[in-house]
Amino acid sequence: MGRSKEMESPKLGFKRKSVLAVLLVIFVIALSLVAYTYNYIPISQRRDFVGIIRIEGYIEETAVVSRHISLISQAMANESIKAVVIEIDSGGGYVVYIEQVYLHLLALKEKKPLIASVISALSGGYYIAVAADYIYVYPTSTLGSVGVIAYAPSVLVPSELYIETGAYKWTGFTQLQFPFSVDNVLGNFLAAIEKGRGDRLKATREELKKALIYFGDEAIRLGLADEVGSLQKAVEDAARRANLTRYEVVELKPVANQTLGVEEAEKGQTSSKKLTLDMLSSLHPPPAMHYVHLPMEAIMASSPSPYSMPLNASRLSTRGTVIVDASHENKVSWWILDALIVELAKMNVTVSFLSDWKDVSAQLSNASTLIVASPTTPYSAEEVDDVDEFVRNGGLLLLLFDPAWEYIETEGLKSWIIAPINSLATRFGLSFAKGYLYNEKEYYGIYRNIYVKKFNDHTLTNGLKTLVFFTATSVHSSSGSLAWTSEETASSVAERTGESAVMASINVGNGTVTAIGDLTFLMEPYCHVEDNYKLIMNIAGLIANVSAKKAAEEKITKPNLPVGTEKFFKEIVDGRELIFRWIRKSEKEIIVEWLGRTIFYHLTKDEAIEKVTSNGSECVYESPIPEPPYPLTKGERWSHRSAFNLTLEGEAYRGEIFEEHYVKGFEKITAGDGKTYFCAKVEYTRHEVLRIREGVAKTITSGHYWVSSNAGIVKQEFLIQHFVNDTLTGVEGDVAILILIKMG
Repeated sequence: MGRSKEMESPKLGFKRKSVLAVLLVIFVIALSLVAYTYNYIPISQRRDFVGIIRIEGYIEETAVVSRHISLISQAMANESIKAVVIEIDSGGGYVVYIEQVYLHLLALKEKKPLIASVISALSGGYYIAVAADYIYVYPTSTLGSVGVIAYAPSVLVPSELYIETGAYKWTGFTQLQFPFSVDNVLGNFLAAIEKGRGDRLKATREELKKALIYFGDEAIRLGLADEVGSLQKAVEDAARRANLTRYEVVELKPVANQTLGVEEAEKGQTSSKKLTLDMLSSLHPPPAMHYVHLPMEAIMASSPSPYSMPLNASRLSTRGTVIVDASHENKVSWWILDALIVELAKMNVTVSFLSDWKDVSAQLSNASTLIVASPTTPYSAEEVDDVDEFVRNGGLLLLLFDPAWEYIETEGLKSWIIAPINSLATRFGLSFAKGYLYNEKEYYGIYRNIYVKKFNDHTLTNGLKTLVFFTATSVHSSSGSLAWTSEETASSVAERTGESAVMASINVGNGTVTAIGDLTFLMEPYCHVEDNYKLIMNIAGLIANVSAKKAAEEKITKPNLPVGTEKFFKEIVDGRELIFRWIRKSEKEIIVEWLGRTIFYHLTKDEAIEKVTSNGSECVYESPIPEPPYPLTKGERWSHRSAFNLTLEGEAYRGEIFEEHYVKGFEKITAGDGKTYFCAKVEYTRHEVLRIREGVAKTITSGHYWVSSNAGIVKQEFLIQHFVNDTLTGVEGDVAILILIKMG
């Protein structure tokens, strides 16, 4: 037994040592974990510490803000950390995330001294900085950019599949309410600055709302920072405020169980170095707000948002009294001009969008008004000449330009794209200015929504007291300015304040050119702000008056072609070129010499055609074909039906004709002799049915003819189709144009 005990004793000793070793390892691990939560501060070496929290990059992602809040919470909970320095190099971030960091820092400041050392604190970065007791900067640190960047709510396109219980359930805000909400958020930012800086703040609210960036020395002068000093000096100040004489400095790091969050945060910070508007929209879909500073490159690298207004939504090549040019990549659509189009429709004025300048040029003689809105390609010299002639002949040219991104997009931002509109405007002594107007004292919602309260007497300004223009530009004019902003309004390019004209109207020849430096006021809901809709109604009234005046002037009176008058025409029939002569032989007879034949038209005393004879053939109309119902005006229609008896080579035939005429508009036609005639363009259709032995012969003539007050018919273009018993037997084209007229 004793031997047995002697043999067991070493084993028992070994087991005890093993247990002790295991316990020791567990104890060491536990101590290590505790030390880790104290940011690598071993218990055996615990002293007083000044903690450093680095706030870098944009704070736009959950992982990033969670990291910062975690570090602040650690600093607050760790009793060994007696004071904290936040080193800031940030351009801000999402409003709620910035406010979270700010409020956590305020709570930390209640317990421990909090000092800021700024490399760059812009927008939300500065919001965070003002939580500190004291702000140190380097001479060229950048601070400021106080303000908000916001993405407005989208326009709801309703669905029958996805339904909602309220008008703003999807968007959350009205488009008119949102700017005021943004202004309220800016107010929170300003209040935080005033609270944090107190009596040290020298900059006024008006100064801060400019969102300027200041270098360190200037920031100190304005009370936005306190002193030039390094990070080391900030640490020493923090220690002094905590009454520390012996201390160590430690940079706070995330705890081990937050490793994944750290990686995500670092990825977020890396990507945010190239933050763009597109990324902001992706991270926080509209409506959203950000206390963030973005360089211009971030805007240029962005594309128009899918939430923004639809542009170029409709380009219809139809005819109308008002032509909207869409041939120069114009940033305009039915969507933008909807309210104006509605008012014009009430006045029986039609609107056409034409996407080919050839169509625009061809229709100008029929139009009363040409609208040119935010073109992005310039007008050629020939196109400017077309418009100039249109205006001088009594037309109205309405020029609209808006410097907002939606109308000029990225390329416009790069080049301040005013050259295209000014390539046309300068012909008439007008030009649109670079940049945009703003007013930091009196504005609607945000500083770029400016009030216009000073007006000259004019049809366009009748009854106006106050307008609101949204991101507008000024209109330069040697004379004819109609509306001005207040003296406190500034230009983003000129960088000076003063009254700026935003509307002008001048007379050119018999016509008028009107220029307005905004487009957004035409759209809903912006058109319902202040007197904006009155202005739209005034514009519609001006267009309607011009249309009515032009309609009254545009008419073709009965041509005075005395006996003895001769007209020569060049005719092309199926590619063959011919010359024929028209002669006014007497008051009751007209002769046409054509292809060796002489055709006699016999007239009644009312100059209706009652009989046609030629080389032994004769056609007698039971109801004579009347002349057009002069004067001819646009939209005029008339028709005539008559039976006729035809004698041809001794054979008698019975037939019937039916004619329709419609005045489509007016055009200028240049004849073969170089003279230009103002003509009514008449759409013409003639059905001629003749009963023959084989059955029924039918001829359908369709096309147009142009008739002037000076020369009668100047041009004709017809397609002639021949049928026998409804079977097409032949087709020919007939084009004729006047080449010479000799008055009798």
